[in-house]
Amino acid sequence: MTFAKPYAEENPDEIAIRDGRTALSWAEVDDQLNRCGSGLQATDLGPETRIAVFAENAVETALANLGGLIAGASVVPVNFHLTAEEVNYILCDSGARVLFVGPETYDRGIEAAKGSDVHTVIGWGAPADADLIPWEAWLSGNDAAGPDQSVPPKPNLLYTSGTTGRPKGTDLPPTMFAGGHTVDEHLANFKQGVLERTGGQVGTQLVVGPMYHTGPLSGTRQLIAGVNSVILGRFNAESTLEAIEKYKVNSTIMVPTHFVRLLALPDDVKAKYDVSSVVSISHTGSKCPVDVKRAMIEWFGPVFIDAYGASEVGTTCMITSEEWLQYPGSVGRAVPPFSAKILDDDNHEVPPNTEGRLYFEDATGRGVIYHNDPEKSAAAHIAPGVFTLGEIAYMNEEGYVFITDRFSDMVVSGGVNIYPAEAEQVLIDHPAVLDVACIGVPNKDMGEELKALVIPREDAECPSSEELIAWCRERLSHYKCPRTLDYVDDLGRNTMGKINKRKLRAPYW
Repeated sequence: MTFAKPYAEENPDEIAIRDGRTALSWAEVDDQLNRCGSGLQATDLGPETRIAVFAENAVETALANLGGLIAGASVVPVNFHLTAEEVNYILCDSGARVLFVGPETYDRGIEAAKGSDVHTVIGWGAPADADLIPWEAWLSGNDAAGPDQSVPPKPNLLYTSGTTGRPKGTDLPPTMFAGGHTVDEHLANFKQGVLERTGGQVGTQLVVGPMYHTGPLSGTRQLIAGVNSVILGRFNAESTLEAIEKYKVNSTIMVPTHFVRLLALPDDVKAKYDVSSVVSISHTGSKCPVDVKRAMIEWFGPVFIDAYGASEVGTTCMITSEEWLQYPGSVGRAVPPFSAKILDDDNHEVPPNTEGRLYFEDATGRGVIYHNDPEKSAAAHIAPGVFTLGEIAYMNEEGYVFITDRFSDMVVSGGVNIYPAEAEQVLIDHPAVLDVACIGVPNKDMGEELKALVIPREDAECPSSEELIAWCRERLSHYKCPRTLDYVDDLGRNTMGKINKRKLRAPYW
């Protein structure tokens, strides 16, 4: 019996989950999850008991993720913008044995599975002659009795862009994983957590971000507590407002870029839609500009919760709308098990309201752990459990953190983390490029965008910026590539060959 069974018995025909083309009742969700979970348990999932989901936002994507959870498998949500080569690396590194794909990813997924441990590719929306097992046919051939949920639950394995040009994997941290000795116990813990946060008032969750991110994916997991899910595809501001009114949405998770696009709508369009049903909007991904957040609070009311953190550790700071109005621009105070510290370059704590490097101490001692990379895990800390997310900040006397800059190279564009090293490694291979550095520069819509600064070779014909960007986009996921490119005479490398990227960024901000 899956978690959906009680809801199916009480309201069998009520729509539990929908996207732009599919709507499933609780009875249908229960049946499909039973078949998905039992099918996975009947399959060789390898020593890691791991599956991967490489698909765009859809009902099937949500059910594949949930099916893995109730089968006791570790799920790898894969960014659906990645190339086949990039996906192949993740499949090989994770040890996944089953891969789920959708209509926009099946061809790359089939190619990526070659040379990995994946033995089964399951997909929906693919041509009949595609080299995979159709989702509906696979489900219908599986046992409807459901999986054994007395097995231990396993956290998702999440991959983010890497500073060295390769994605890095990290288990879903304990702060985001409900634990439990069995899947049944895990589901009960998760449900209890949702009910406590909502005061038992479950309603409808709107999923607007890509479901390879933990925030939107956790939105669909609220089905476990009886929360209905409405899944949107590519973000469209007016379609989001339309869905909020039509389905009386109560909660959603967004990034500041979504706010910018919503606010950019004409006033008459914004006034057309009733958003009064919304009681909670969590926002993650990057620091929200003060004027943007203030405008959103004026529009939707004090329903916003800023959850600052990272995939590796979960939420480290949090702030409500009421607190934010008292401390505009703050990302909040540290939440257990974390405490925030502002340190100077010698790792000494600085006084309140003094800018320095923002570190967090994990009281459990865990900190950051990277899959298959103990050296990288150790390098992320300055002491056991003490780590940084690469931000420069100050903290006031009340413990509220204000982020002012970043000392790591990472660029946050539209809530997505981009490590410039990946684009740099592609561009430096161009025969006309002598040296290159990629930095984050302002973008009104996305917050930041990637810009390449290139020194051309004197002995080669200098290509146009469009040619170099196209070169990069042919070899790397488009979102990881620079949007603009400037030619420069010098990058300011020191005698050790290092570049001060803060200095390179300064003229653009």
